[in-house]
Amino acid sequence: MIARTVHPQLLRDWARVSVEQLEILRGEINDLNVFPIPDSDTGSNMLFTMRAAAEAAEATPPDASLPEVGRALADGAVSAARGNSGIILSQVLVGLADGAEILGDTPSLTFAELATLGLRLGSLAATRAVSEPREGTVLTLVRVAAESAAAHESESAADLVRAIADDCAEALERTPEQLSVLADAGVVDAGGRGFLALLDSMVRVITGVSHRRRRYRGILTDSATLGHGVDDTCADGSDQDFEVMYLLDGAAGEQIAELRESLNRLGDAVVIVGDSSNGEGERFSVHVHTCEPGAAVEAGAGLGRLSEIRISCFALDAIRAQVDSSEPPPRRKRAVMAVVLGDGAAELFGEAGATVLRADDGLSAQALGQAIRDTDSAHVVVMANGALASQELVTVATEVRSTQRSVLMLPTSSMTQCLAALAVHDPSEVPDADAYAMAEAAAGARWGSLQLATTKMMTLAGMSDVGDILGLIGDDVLVVAPDQTSAGTALIDLMLATGGELVTVLAGIDVDDAALAAIAEQMRRSYPGIELAVYRTGQRSDLLQVGVE
Repeated sequence: MIARTVHPQLLRDWARVSVEQLEILRGEINDLNVFPIPDSDTGSNMLFTMRAAAEAAEATPPDASLPEVGRALADGAVSAARGNSGIILSQVLVGLADGAEILGDTPSLTFAELATLGLRLGSLAATRAVSEPREGTVLTLVRVAAESAAAHESESAADLVRAIADDCAEALERTPEQLSVLADAGVVDAGGRGFLALLDSMVRVITGVSHRRRRYRGILTDSATLGHGVDDTCADGSDQDFEVMYLLDGAAGEQIAELRESLNRLGDAVVIVGDSSNGEGERFSVHVHTCEPGAAVEAGAGLGRLSEIRISCFALDAIRAQVDSSEPPPRRKRAVMAVVLGDGAAELFGEAGATVLRADDGLSAQALGQAIRDTDSAHVVVMANGALASQELVTVATEVRSTQRSVLMLPTSSMTQCLAALAVHDPSEVPDADAYAMAEAAAGARWGSLQLATTKMMTLAGMSDVGDILGLIGDDVLVVAPDQTSAGTALIDLMLATGGELVTVLAGIDVDDAALAAIAEQMRRSYPGIELAVYRTGQRSDLLQVGVE
């Protein structure tokens, strides 16, 4: 049974998973961003802010109390908040931190108590920070979360977080009814979508199960008119040309009302929040959209000391975001790109004819896009092998595709699927027929993996503890075992339950030789008619990757 009391590590885990989810959904959230201005940065700003909060929480001592970890989260977010969405997010974290401090770090504190008070305080703080709160924005979802927490306070932690997330998902669907600019664009609120991702992250941390949401693209328009371009207008949005942000130290609290009035006269989307994390009095984070950036900076300069001044021009950002279509013709006809992990994998996939892109230290959408351009090929087939979310792959393909270059993202989730696709790759075949054959081979390859459990969680195979070995088929944990040998052999048995002709094992750098030997003996003894191929690929993410064809 999941404990009801709150451990400080829960906040660290939640922040880490939230960053992971915002990284996956960044492109989707950016595409929803039409209010207060369609600058496509809400997902990026929320990710930047949450990452700073998570890093601050991880920097706390291992024995830090719940209020200390909560305050580190809040202070990290406020100090690094980017955009009005980031500032609002920081205030939600401030509310949670305030709630933890009010309730105190006691063994009897329940998650329901923290969630109920923290979300209520976060809703109030976020609403106070915005000069003109609007229904149909992230503020609405935060309020709904607080109300839902209060309504389900008597339930278990798992039931509570699921109820909060589901209630906010329903509220997100209603945001176009509350804000006309969302209805006109046929989208839900971008900040609300980001906040829902944070709630779903808590569901995953508490229950061990991820909630699969639909892709929030368009809801009121057909697929040909989803999203928005850089020249689209936003009738209810901002008419300002610049976004101005800075930190203000040394100002008296009573002067902030004066600053807010001055900025409201100069522009809109005014958000001002306080932060006492620097130990030298209160620091205020200031945000405004304006046509007079100099005057907006001067308004704060007259009240105290400014730092980290950031001024961005919406029109210039839009121009920079456009893809240059004047590129020269490519020198090569075709390339197949494989994203891999490990030295052995780079060698293996290179020998198989792929252009190799290493992702041992992570992979950004920008890096993948540049690598595709660097192939200098007219037709590029890309197998990202789970290194990026499907939404980001679609975004990359859209950005790098041109009249000179076609790009096809093959839906491979693992290196074993990629290897199956490369096995049927025929450079002499016409591109479309070759790509179809590769996609068919990848889809027909079942894949699994062995991973080391780094957190305690509930899985489909039961409760796992830190240090256990997890056997996954796809994204589902179906094996929990104390060692690699028993986990590996159990995973092979599950994957071959429906048959197969070839088992491919990609061995990571941390896999035990005993586990590989046990799998080889198991195949010889129990599956003599099935071929086994083992490659030492050296990835650090998975102990083993297993493919069955």
